[in-house]
Amino acid sequence: MRRTPKESSDSWRRISRRALLLGGAQLGFAGMLGLRMHHMQVDQADEFRLLAEENRINIRLIPPSRGRIFDRNGRIVAENTPTYRITIVREDAGDVEDVIAKLSALVELDEDELNRALAEMRRSPPFLPVTVADRVSWDSISRVAVNAPALPGVTPEVGLSRFYPDHGNFAHVVGYVGPVSERDLARYEDPEPVLHIPRFQIGKVGVEAKYEEQLRGKAGAKRVEVNAVGRVMRELDRREGDNGADIQLTIDADLQDYVQARLGHESASCVVMDVEKGDLLAIASAPSFDPNKFVRGISVADYSILRDNDHRPLASKTVQDAYPPGSTFKMVTALAALEAGVLSPDDTVWCPGHLEVGSRRFHCWKRAGHGHLNLEQALQQSCDVFFYDVAMKVGIDRIADVGRRLGLGIAPDVPMSATTSGIMPDKDWKQRERGKSWLIGDTVNASIGQGFVLTSPLQLAIMTARIATGRAVHPRLVKTIDGVETELVGGQELDINPNHLRWVRKGMSSVMNTVRGTGYRSRVVAEGYELAGKSGTAQVRNRVVSNEDVPWIERDHALFVGFGPVHAPRIAVSVVVEHGGGGSSAGAPILRDVALQALYGGTPPLDAYPSSDHDKIKELQERLDRERRERAEQARGRA
Repeated sequence: MRRTPKESSDSWRRISRRALLLGGAQLGFAGMLGLRMHHMQVDQADEFRLLAEENRINIRLIPPSRGRIFDRNGRIVAENTPTYRITIVREDAGDVEDVIAKLSALVELDEDELNRALAEMRRSPPFLPVTVADRVSWDSISRVAVNAPALPGVTPEVGLSRFYPDHGNFAHVVGYVGPVSERDLARYEDPEPVLHIPRFQIGKVGVEAKYEEQLRGKAGAKRVEVNAVGRVMRELDRREGDNGADIQLTIDADLQDYVQARLGHESASCVVMDVEKGDLLAIASAPSFDPNKFVRGISVADYSILRDNDHRPLASKTVQDAYPPGSTFKMVTALAALEAGVLSPDDTVWCPGHLEVGSRRFHCWKRAGHGHLNLEQALQQSCDVFFYDVAMKVGIDRIADVGRRLGLGIAPDVPMSATTSGIMPDKDWKQRERGKSWLIGDTVNASIGQGFVLTSPLQLAIMTARIATGRAVHPRLVKTIDGVETELVGGQELDINPNHLRWVRKGMSSVMNTVRGTGYRSRVVAEGYELAGKSGTAQVRNRVVSNEDVPWIERDHALFVGFGPVHAPRIAVSVVVEHGGGGSSAGAPILRDVALQALYGGTPPLDAYPSSDHDKIKELQERLDRERRERAEQARGRA
């Protein structure tokens, strides 16, 4: 049917209106798209550029090189050695199981190590590298590098790990490092990011722990460009971190090595202290252990051996353990009596072999008694009754006061773990700690270093150094930090009459240099090298039984303290041999040998010893030299 001109005109007007509306809508939509594109491409360009960079560029931490530790002569005792390892970054690897399966075909992976690595991946941020194989060979590293395209997220690396070349010699002093644990992180309110790197090593005990922040340094960072699958394409830039500070100890490594050898298989400890500056020249506990086993995590079997050893190789006996000082405490009782004016050097006390105190009888070690003795003779022969008598006159509070002036009952300020303060008891202490009143019998026991009195070997060395010099000598273990010498603390004159100190020193000289002295058999005959000392025997059981008749664990501790040379003191030495029996028989020979080694700066000549001892000393020196050489060779082999 044919349309009329009017109908055609109306139809055309309707189509033109629709086209106009549709065209306008399209034009409006296109305008909106243009505005949106302009907003995104111009106004938000910087934001999207940043997002793109974050997808393309990864920032990774660079662990700092840990500071090294040296002895006083510059010999290294803790260093960093290169090790090869293989790491994997979870976000770059994608299918971790598939990547590890491919890696296992190239490199032998330890199952325990692998399980540990997988556990670390689950709890660590996905961008942190996790070590799946440590201390691998160069061949393994090469195979991984060649097959890198098939191993996304896997990187062969050369890292640094802590190594202790002297093995057990410095284990109780320097300590060791180990992987960061949850307990370690809990000590920090805001842990540094580098601490979250799996298996990052931090100090656990000893100097390594006490100077952790200085030794650790500051982490660096690098920016790397990665492709769509996370593979590193290139390194864009790198900011190196700050290496940790180097630390120099006051310890003489050669002397420390000798002391460890001289203590041998005993459960014992020894401290050698410079009486002028307070520098600790040697501070050794025996037996020791190899700290290298702890660096990457010690095995259960190895740890069980150390834990179950009745000689306690893990204990730092020089600062951690506290013992009854026995008769080495008698100098404290004597000085307290002299200071209080209840005793003069010429006063004598009658020793019949015991002293009646109320209904209790306190015995002297010499059951037949010593007869009449003055102060010098009482120290020389270590008469118990003499000190029972003067202690009851002076009282425990004055004894404790002098003990504290000599460094007892106060934790030494040295960067070693679990440093004990010991116990220097008085009336208030017993009431506060035990809820009981002080008894006269407590004073009698304390006068000869028994009862509640407890001291560490380091405290005994400090006490001896202060008696030798008359000054408040403080121990120093760290000599320099990054070449800057640490401050010397103390050194002021003691608040003790110098004459009283001289009388006590004279008694200590008689101990080792007169025929009736308890340490005479361990004397030094070389002119200018004579020693002064005091023996001590600390009971570990209440009943009086011969040491030979009881098991080792129930035998008395043997102690000996001394300084030398007598007329110009340079060093103070303390020795404790656990369950060693008598101080004169077990402790004095060790002290003499160690003191001469320190004073001569090496093996002393035989004529420093009495002629009757030459054959025995020569055999001992040869054996110790041989053992030290063998230990050094074994250490080089393990390195």
